[in-house]
Amino acid sequence: MVRNVAEDVAALEQEDFNLLSGVEHGMRFSEWVAREKLPDFARLTAEEVDYRLDRVEDRGLVERQTIQYEGFRLTFEGYDVLALKAFAERETVSGFGAPLGVGKESDVFEVESYKPMALKFHREGYTNFREVQKERDYTSDNDHVSWFYTARKAAEREHEALHALYPDVNVPRPIDQNRHAIVMEKVDGVELNRAKLEAGQVVGVLDLILREIATAYREGYVHADISEYNVFVREDGIVLFDWPQSVPTDHENAREFLGRDVRNIVSYFRRKYPNPTPDTDDDAIADAVADDAFTSVRDYPA
Repeated sequence: MVRNVAEDVAALEQEDFNLLSGVEHGMRFSEWVAREKLPDFARLTAEEVDYRLDRVEDRGLVERQTIQYEGFRLTFEGYDVLALKAFAERETVSGFGAPLGVGKESDVFEVESYKPMALKFHREGYTNFREVQKERDYTSDNDHVSWFYTARKAAEREHEALHALYPDVNVPRPIDQNRHAIVMEKVDGVELNRAKLEAGQVVGVLDLILREIATAYREGYVHADISEYNVFVREDGIVLFDWPQSVPTDHENAREFLGRDVRNIVSYFRRKYPNPTPDTDDDAIADAVADDAFTSVRDYPA
């Protein structure tokens, strides 16, 4: 369930944040942090730890287990609080608004800065960590890899890609990143899967998407997860978003991922709009995209 944690940030005291940071530190080494280790990790007395644990547990920011030993770990709300606190201290975010989107791997909220922005909390690995481990190539120097490490690496990768691509590629402008969260430009538009394109617009929109994929490849990145759910259609063009699975073009599987992106998006247009692109050759299009020679799907017959 998506919850606005801004009220928690306002209500907590510095010692509460110290405790949450201590739990975060301990989770680098084990999924559950033993209670007796928290005074050292949080730099608080044992008595202060007891008091602060009650406060943050009541707010759902940590959870407890008592099998074998008494241990604690952050919930995603607790991790959200730490990230939002950092953004507030940097003056990146001054207000917290309504949800903009909720998915299995991220939650996005509107936030206030010098203008309305979007704050994306990555959720990778929290509910299905083992499956995400199979799909992502994030690694750790430690034997223990936790869900919050996976979510943080996803945010770092996405932020890095956005920084490298903006403004040459139509992606959301990145503003700031901390832990598993990214602040970025709020993009208005309609997701491609919900867009109602006129017959005369279909090929033009598909061409725009493929040209942006080609430009991203030229700038050094493959999205690696393109679909109708991460393309915004706007009056002035399109925007590609959701880049946590992106890979640099020197990745050993980059060309394979590029071909998959091209096939995914062309296949979607074929399914929804069967007439404009029935005879296009996906491999020829992918080759043209890779060579920065793409013009239009009309130029690549079967």
